[in-house]
Amino acid sequence: MNENWKQAYEEIPVPKEAQERIVAGICQAKREKQLEEQRCPEAGPDIEKRGNRPGTSGGILVLKRTGATAAAAMLAITLLTNVNPTIANAMEQIPVIGAIAKVVTFRNYENQTNNFEARIQVPQVEGGENAEVPVNKSIEEYADALIHQYEEELKASQGEGHYSLTSTYETVHDGERYVSLRINTTLVMAGGTQYVKIFTIDKATGQEISLKDMLGGSADKLDAVSESIKEQMKAQMAADESVTYFLDSDVPEWDFQGLTGEESYYINDAGQLVVAFDEYQVAPGYMGAVEFAIPVEVTGELEG
Repeated sequence: MNENWKQAYEEIPVPKEAQERIVAGICQAKREKQLEEQRCPEAGPDIEKRGNRPGTSGGILVLKRTGATAAAAMLAITLLTNVNPTIANAMEQIPVIGAIAKVVTFRNYENQTNNFEARIQVPQVEGGENAEVPVNKSIEEYADALIHQYEEELKASQGEGHYSLTSTYETVHDGERYVSLRINTTLVMAGGTQYVKIFTIDKATGQEISLKDMLGGSADKLDAVSESIKEQMKAQMAADESVTYFLDSDVPEWDFQGLTGEESYYINDAGQLVVAFDEYQVAPGYMGAVEFAIPVEVTGELEG
């Protein structure tokens, strides 16, 4: 890679908020592991025992990631001697969004060093007549936070251990007014963690529309959606004992309290609002990333 380009890339600031979102699931996993060890002391210190994913049988034993001392010792080693990532400005065309814009792959980040590997697609929304699209800054910041997280882990461990980061994207809604771009990220160490980020974009302005704004800024509607999610959680747990959510649990501080208005969401083909959560955000890890479709009776008809 050209050294000037590499230096410019490494100087890109990673927003604290985006980085915190990426590592939040890992922190939640550690808290869940502590709880599981209390419940299942026979699992021992080096493995965690998780419940069954619906449709499977038997417990899942996941090896605990070790080597913190060795990782700390490697902090002084420069990344340049261990990393040779390939960033390809592929600009592959993905489906056209309406008549005014399209989604393209702005660049691909790829790296493999020993047992560490990363494959990250960075999308971009193009406007008509090459107009600047404001949401692209947020999309690139999110991708840069993923890349930064990977490179920090790689630098700390010099590629020892197992670490795989994959991030792809898809268009999950394409309406007359809005388009929703979903970024699916999977982090695999000893076990896997799924992250979901959905950018719902106003085609006319190129701005991201928050969940709160989609609901007209109404706190009452946001509360109603939160209650609908809680009701669905309770109904699913009552119908299937293998389903678990962080709700009315023995650890109240982990329980789902309600929406903030900044969650990922999209509008499905039935015109329903669908709210998406990362793995560990509202449920144990074996549940994966989950989402809830909200009846139109709760939200009212949404302009898509």
